Parts: sequence; C-alpha cells; structure tokens
Amino acid sequence: KLMSTYASLPGRIIFGVFFVVCLALFAVVPASADVRILSSSGGAVEEYLRIFAQIRRSGERVIIDGPCLSACTLVLSTVPKSRICVTRRAVLGFHAAQWVDSRSGRVSRAPEATRIVTQSYPPGVRAWIKKRGGLTGKPIYLRGRELGSLYRRC
Repeated sequence: KLMSTYASLPGRIIFGVFFVVCLALFAVVPASADVRILSSSGGAVEEYLRIFAQIRRSGERVIIDGPCLSACTLVLSTVPKSRICVTRRAVLGFHAAQWVDSRSGRVSRAPEATRIVTQSYPPGVRAWIKKRGGLTGKPIYLRGRELGSLYRRC
C-alpha cells in the first residue's frame, strides 16, 4: 500500500500544478464583454484613440447601436472589423478634420489631418467617403443598408 501511495504522488503533483496554472490563467485573462456605443457626438481625437486602443487590446466586441459621429468613427480604424457589429439604429457621421485653437476657440481646416484620418479607415469606408466627394466641413452619414453592407449586423 505504501508503494502505491508514492507511485501516485507524482501524478497528483503534476495534476495539482496543472490545476493551479489553469486557475492562474483564468485570473489573468480579462472577461470578454461587449462595448455598446449608444450615442457619441465625438470630441477630442486623442481621447477616442486611447479608449479604442484599450478596447482593441481587451478583445472586446464593439456594438454600434446609435449615432457614432466625428472622432467616434475612429473605432473603425482602431478595432478590428471582425469585432465590430452594427444595429439598425447605427449611424456613422464623418467630416473633415478641424483644429481648434485652445486660446481663442477658433476652428480652422486641417487638410493633412483629414487625409491621414481618411487613409486610416478600412477600404470599404474609404470608398464610400470618396463616392460622396470626400470629407468636407459638412457631415456625411453612413447608415442602413449601406452600413450593413460594410459591417456585420448584430
């Protein structure tokens, strides 16, 4: 009986180590959840890029379920297309980039930033923007069937 106890001890140790490693992995890996965009009018590009980079790293899925305007559309450039879906309420609003002088509040055009942002969008979105004459100061909206043809419905 003593020999059988010793013979199974290495197996128990290996199983115990395996069990502890599995528990540690589950503790380190964050639980995956969905991020739902219900309404965003945009804002500071840097802040949106920071948030969307965190979402990209987390592995979370993004559900666009309402207006996602201006800087919010950078989600398309940051989070993989396979992790983005759109509902029937989703609307994406695009316009040319603008610089805002923090002292005076004066808004001015930013053609180079507009070019960079446009190039950052996935090819289907770029083609849609080009078909509408490119990004200008006047917003253009991607929704409905056109949006559903570019992104998976959720």
